[in-house]
Amino acid sequence: MAASSVLVSGCAKSVDPDELPGVYRNGKTGGEITLDSDGTFDATDLSTDEHSDAADFHGQWEFQDSSFGGDFVYLDIEERGIGEVSGVQLYTRGGGKVEFSEPDGSWSLVLTKVSAQ
Repeated sequence: MAASSVLVSGCAKSVDPDELPGVYRNGKTGGEITLDSDGTFDATDLSTDEHSDAADFHGQWEFQDSSFGGDFVYLDIEERGIGEVSGVQLYTRGGGKVEFSEPDGSWSLVLTKVSAQ
C-alpha cells in the first residue's frame, strides 16, 4: 500500500448508501472488495494506487456524503503498522461501480458490483 491516501475532487457520483453493500470486482485483474452491510469490508488482490502491489486487506467502511468532492467510501484498514496507509477512499461512480484513482487521472481501478450483500 502506498504511503498516502488517494484524493480526487469532483468525479464521484452521488449514491444511495443503502445500495452500497455487495461484492465488487475488476474483471481484468480479478481484484475484489466486499462491502458488508454491518460496516466491515474484505479486499482480495487489490491495488489502491499505481504504486502499490495487489494485496489482501480488511477493516471497517463508512460512506461519506461529501458536497465538496463527491461521495466516497472511506476504508479504515486494520492491522497497518507505522508508515503504512491506514485508510483510503473508494469513490462511488454510480451504476454499480466504485473506483480507486489517482488525483491527476493517470491511473484508476474500477470495480463493478457483481452481487448484493
